[in-house]
Amino acid sequence: MPSIYTSFDRNSRLTWVYLTGFLVIVIGAGYVFAQALDMPSILPIAVLFSVIMSFGSYWWSDKIVLSMSGARQIGPEDDKELFRVVENLSITAGLPMPRIYVIDDTAMNAFATGRDPEHGVICFTTGILSRLEKAEVEGVAAHELSHIGNRDTLISTVVVILVGFVALLADWFRNSLWFGRDRDDDNGNGQLQVIFFVLAIILSILAPLAATLIQLAISRKREFVADASGVLLTRYPEGLASALRKISADPEPLEAANRATAHLYIANPFKGGKGAKLFMTHPPIEERIAALLGEHATDY
Repeated sequence: MPSIYTSFDRNSRLTWVYLTGFLVIVIGAGYVFAQALDMPSILPIAVLFSVIMSFGSYWWSDKIVLSMSGARQIGPEDDKELFRVVENLSITAGLPMPRIYVIDDTAMNAFATGRDPEHGVICFTTGILSRLEKAEVEGVAAHELSHIGNRDTLISTVVVILVGFVALLADWFRNSLWFGRDRDDDNGNGQLQVIFFVLAIILSILAPLAATLIQLAISRKREFVADASGVLLTRYPEGLASALRKISADPEPLEAANRATAHLYIANPFKGGKGAKLFMTHPPIEERIAALLGEHATDY
C-alpha cells in the first residue's frame, strides 16, 4: 500500500521530471512558433520565461495559491481543537506542524500546499470545520497532511503555474496570427515556414489540452494515495469516508475556487453534472470510499 514513506522519494523525483518536461515543452513550442512567425526572438524569450516560471513556481506557488483562494492564517488561539488534531497527526507522521489557513466560505472543502514539509500549509473552509465531527475533521487533516508528506503539494502547486503558462503561450501565438506573420513567402523558405505554421497551429491547440490532461491525471492519482496514507495515520478509515460522504452531498460550490486551483482540494469544489473521468479533477467519491473501506475491512 502507498504510504508517506514510500511515496516521498518517488514524488520528489517526479517533481523534477515535470519541471524538466515543462522546459522541453516550452522550448519546443517556442521554437515552432518562432519558425512559424519568422520571429527568432521568440525562442530565447520563451526559454527565459520558462526558467523564471519554473523557479518562481517552486519558491512562491504556495503564496500565489493562498492569495488566489482568499485564505487567511489562523493561530492556536483561534481554534485550539483543530490545532491539537493537526499537531497530533504531525507527530504521528513525523512531520513539522504545518501552518493553518482558513477560507471564509460555508462550502465544505480543504487543501494543502507548500514546497516541502517545512513550509507545509493546510487550508480549511469555515464550512468544513463547522459541519464535520471531530473524527471526520481528523480524517480530512490526515489526508491533507499526507499530501505534504508525499510531496504532492509541491507537484500540484508547480503544475498550477506551469499549465497556466503553457496556455498563455498558446494564446499569445494564436493572437499574434492577426499581425505577426510575414505572408511573403518569396524568400525560398516559404514551404518550410508553411509546415512550421501548420505545426504551430496544431501545437497551440493540443499543448494546453495535453498539459491539462496530465494535470488532471496527476490530481486523480494523488487523491487515492493521500486517502490511503491518511488512514495509516488515523487508523480509522470511516472518519475520512464519512467526511467524503458529507462533502460530496454538500450542494454548495466553493466561490473561492477556480479552474487553476480546483485539483488541489480534497473534493471537486464545483458542483454540477458529471463528465468523463478523463476530464475530472478528482476520482469519483464512491470509488474513493470503496477503496478506503474495502482495503481496510479486514483490519477493523
